Amino acid sequence: MSGLRWALIGASTIAREWVTDAIRRQPGGQVVAVMSSDPKRAKDYAAANEIPQSYTDLDALLADSGCDAVYISTTNELHLGQTLAAAKARKHVLCEKPLAMTLADARRMVAACKKARVVMATNHHLRNAGSHRAMREAIKRGRIGKPLAARVFHAVYLPEHLQGWRLDNPKAGGGVVLDITVHDADTLRFLLDDDPVEIASMTQSAGMAKKGLADAAMSVIRFKSGVIAQTHEAFTSKYAGTGVEIHGTKGSLFARDVMTQRPIGTVTLRDASGETPLAFDDEGLYVRALRAFHAAVEGKGKPAATAEDGIWSLATALAALQSAKTGRAVKIATGLRSGK
Repeated sequence: MSGLRWALIGASTIAREWVTDAIRRQPGGQVVAVMSSDPKRAKDYAAANEIPQSYTDLDALLADSGCDAVYISTTNELHLGQTLAAAKARKHVLCEKPLAMTLADARRMVAACKKARVVMATNHHLRNAGSHRAMREAIKRGRIGKPLAARVFHAVYLPEHLQGWRLDNPKAGGGVVLDITVHDADTLRFLLDDDPVEIASMTQSAGMAKKGLADAAMSVIRFKSGVIAQTHEAFTSKYAGTGVEIHGTKGSLFARDVMTQRPIGTVTLRDASGETPLAFDDEGLYVRALRAFHAAVEGKGKPAATAEDGIWSLATALAALQSAKTGRAVKIATGLRSGK
């Protein structure tokens, strides 16, 4: 295959700011169409981003755009139907997180793509960051000994242009847990090469979110290996900064400003010999993700974050919501075989 022709299902900010360029950086990668339910938005978005065709109807896009793959970045409740339609049309699928509103729906999506023999992936961008990859490699090489505990702090301020459905639409999967906790769950799985088994969570509604949605959350997650991890997510913190810590029997890793879409930040290893900065590459996170996706379509490896990875992160986020609602720790079950 000389390249992939992509259609954007959703005229989204993330597609405009990150994914379209990442597609075009792949050999032969093209964005040939965009779909929005708003005709004017679809047309204006296509013109502004030099996309040849715009659509308001999914069936028309899948039938007429001549695309090979779709990137789905609509609101969460729409992912199921759009993925099933794309699979039926034999289009490869890169879907935003969370994959769906329920685990049953996510499993249906994965099964449909497998049946159609098309690649399906989850757009968990953070595992593509050079910083996270350097941390994962350091852990694998035993530089911190046996991992014991972790901490993720991912409390940010939701930009005004994104303060729409995430804050006031429960039916669309709004709220901080399905928006950010889901990413942190995937990041921890990637760094530790381990699966979560239980979670205890509390959520907060500090005034930004409405209609019963949470705009902040804290969780403690237990992993299969025994590692325990703490996470803090928020839409409401303007000056907190972000980062990850992994603590082991022989050392600790400290990463700062790495929970971001940009390839920035620092990673430091602290052990008996002192503090050592870890070098890492600054390749774009989405560029790396799209390269892996294109390779997977060609039969060369797997996407950076598979559909199964998306099921794991969704299961963790849904368990967090259940825990916050019941006040009890909740077991995390995906129906998938544990392990990478």
